[in-house]
Amino acid sequence: MSDIDTKPREIVQPKIKQPPLYKVVLINDDYTPREFVVTVLKAEFRMSEDQAHRVMITAHQRGVCVVAVYAQDIAETKATRATDAGRSRGYPLLFTTEPEE
Repeated sequence: MSDIDTKPREIVQPKIKQPPLYKVVLINDDYTPREFVVTVLKAEFRMSEDQAHRVMITAHQRGVCVVAVYAQDIAETKATRATDAGRSRGYPLLFTTEPEE
């Protein structure tokens, strides 16, 4: 019985690296109606009316506004879908992505 190792095993948990985050940025333009921008923000980013309005006004006043932060693939998909929604209606609405620092 003395040759049996009775030390408790250490539980090894693999370290999972979080994916890099990307910002979705709304670029202001002078042609897309404000109401349409709010509609797109509500539909694609699931914002409330109030949140969408604040984001739209911030982009209007400052030229750009960070809409949300996601993993890279989700951020790019949402930015593309939101931009395409504007293009399908003939508006120059533009959402871009950039790495979060």
